[in-house]
Amino acid sequence: MGTKTVDETGVKTEDKTDAVAEAPESAEAENAEAETADAVNDEAVEDDAVTGATDNEGPTGVGQGAGAVVSTGLGIVSLTGSWVGTVASARESLIGQLQSTSTSDVGALIEKGYGNAWQATAMWGGIFALVALIVGVVVLARPAFGAPGRPQAPWIKSVAWAGVGLGVIGLLLAVLKYTDVLLGLPSAG
Repeated sequence: MGTKTVDETGVKTEDKTDAVAEAPESAEAENAEAETADAVNDEAVEDDAVTGATDNEGPTGVGQGAGAVVSTGLGIVSLTGSWVGTVASARESLIGQLQSTSTSDVGALIEKGYGNAWQATAMWGGIFALVALIVGVVVLARPAFGAPGRPQAPWIKSVAWAGVGLGVIGLLLAVLKYTDVLLGLPSAG
């Protein structure tokens, strides 16, 4: 028993029942081939997941980018102040007030109550600046010790240099504040 059909090219063809009977077998073969290809692809994906391998072998630079951003963030904190510096300053101020009595002279009160607090703020700003400087330099020096054939992304270099610059400025300001060159304490007399 046959049927007449028109295929995509517009040619009339006559199908026979034998051709219809063969169609399921060819569909089964195609499905089997597709399942085999899917299984091979799944195994490759599983192998990559286990070994961590991807099409782009080698370092991605994510750690370097994160280090550059951390360096810049720490540099900004060194310039604007931090919670740790504020707490240290308040603590030193309280200790100075407790140590001085009402009979103490004004110079000692200023030095103990405000000078030590100012130096504590400067010290913590300097610590944050130094850490920002170190992290920025490590990020910039990393390609020399890592994968030399793979260049560092330009944005990582830019952000790391910003962190180094902010660290240097913060460290300089911290030293100037700590030594009373910048905004020293007023005299009592």
